[in-house]
Amino acid sequence: MTNNDDLKNTNEQATQDKHDTRADTKTIDADLQGAETDNTDEDAELGGFDENMFGQVQEMMARLERVGELEKENADLRGRLGRLAADFESYRRRTQEDVQAAQSQGVARAAEALMPVYDDLDRAVSMGSGDASKLIPGVQAVQATVLRVFGNLGLEATGKEGETFDPQWHEALQVVPGEGDDVIVQVYQPGFRMGDRLVRPARVVVSKKQ
Repeated sequence: MTNNDDLKNTNEQATQDKHDTRADTKTIDADLQGAETDNTDEDAELGGFDENMFGQVQEMMARLERVGELEKENADLRGRLGRLAADFESYRRRTQEDVQAAQSQGVARAAEALMPVYDDLDRAVSMGSGDASKLIPGVQAVQATVLRVFGNLGLEATGKEGETFDPQWHEALQVVPGEGDDVIVQVYQPGFRMGDRLVRPARVVVSKKQ
């Protein structure tokens, strides 16, 4: 083999090596591009996953904050309810004490008002035991005392003979012929009223003109 042939073979080998090197370089570049593409896709997937996770974490944190606020509101409401219950119990106790005091005071005032009636009855019995003729004036004195006590309490007697019958204050037990209509001719039981409020109706006999 000549020198020219050796040189030719050397050049051909060098050319082939260049082609092989270029091919390997293209392969490496393609692999690198593929790897970059894969990494980009993975980063995109991870980025989306991280955003979803972050949103869920934010939602959970917001719920936890809301739970804390609700627990605080619940504690405040429980405290207010406890204070209201204590205030109501104090109010109920004071009201009960006031009612009891008013009842006791009312009983004392009623007893005090009736004491003159007892005194008059005691005198009437004392006088009537010695002289029966003095019993009637004693009883009349007791009656006058009772009416005076009723007047002091705000009670007013209603239903007297000669008055015009008024169904608001009177109860007709019987109707008899008479010279006029709706005139009280007899009183079985006097009535009492306190202002515009009826305490007890007067039970009367009423006339009716024929």
